[in-house]
Amino acid sequence: MTYPTITEQQRFARLQYPKGKVRMILDTDTYNEIDDQFAVIYSLLAREKLQVEAFYAAPFFNEKSSGPADGMRRSYEELVRIRELMKLPEHPPIYYGAEAYMPGADEPVMSDAANDLIRRAHDSSPDDPLYVVAIGAITNVASAIVHDPSILENIVVVWLGGNSLQWPDTREFNLKQDPHAARILLDCGVPLVLVPCMGVATHLTTTLSELRDYVKDTGAIGRYLYETFEETSTDHKGHSRVIWDISTIAYLLDERFVESDLVHSPLLTDEITWDTDASRHTIRCVRYLHRDRIFKDLFGKLEQFGKQQG
Repeated sequence: MTYPTITEQQRFARLQYPKGKVRMILDTDTYNEIDDQFAVIYSLLAREKLQVEAFYAAPFFNEKSSGPADGMRRSYEELVRIRELMKLPEHPPIYYGAEAYMPGADEPVMSDAANDLIRRAHDSSPDDPLYVVAIGAITNVASAIVHDPSILENIVVVWLGGNSLQWPDTREFNLKQDPHAARILLDCGVPLVLVPCMGVATHLTTTLSELRDYVKDTGAIGRYLYETFEETSTDHKGHSRVIWDISTIAYLLDERFVESDLVHSPLLTDEITWDTDASRHTIRCVRYLHRDRIFKDLFGKLEQFGKQQG
């Protein structure tokens, strides 16, 4: 597979923190866990910075689905549910994603989501890129890239995937579901912001008592987030949970929320571990998240939205 050449100077420019309003899509396996819901809502509450143009339902397979296709459809339905709770019946549009993972390195699984991404990328430019924020298996995004590599010139991908580069393995849920897609993303040269899970996003923990104080009474959407969190355990004493996916939204909202470095894109081995090669292109990798700043911002936006909804 041949990809467009993006110079390191061009890549460096696109990997700087976005100063203006961000045009973005969110690719999400929303029904997989409870953290996707937080990220979806966070993105919609941040209208002063983020312009969410579309949601894509990503495939997933665990105890909450009977297979990748079922997981994708359940995620689509969850996105519809959230949009209705927020009284946004028609916007942003929601697209069905892939019904299977990529069967090989150069074998895309095309879908409405992948086709929409290609269209929106072509409507963008290097000076006004589309931010592709992904918080699930990267199948939809990688499939679009393989089908039409020219879109690399007009997008920036922000992906929650894998573990920190120092972790002994990278068998994280989003990455290990579709390693073919993950390799495409890491190898193709697209401007990429990688947010690792273990060792980085693990900082983003909260508790039921914190959500009771700052989320539960912020309207219908706050109650929904609180109740979904409450249902995750029968005993919340001493119990906390990571809300992984808001890390990607936080990166776009305020550069003071994250610490990151420019590094060489890691190699994904057949054993699903990281390897290094100093000749590879550069990506931005998040190494630390300021947990308190991020949650304070999220809670404040929920409170304000609740008051507006009355």
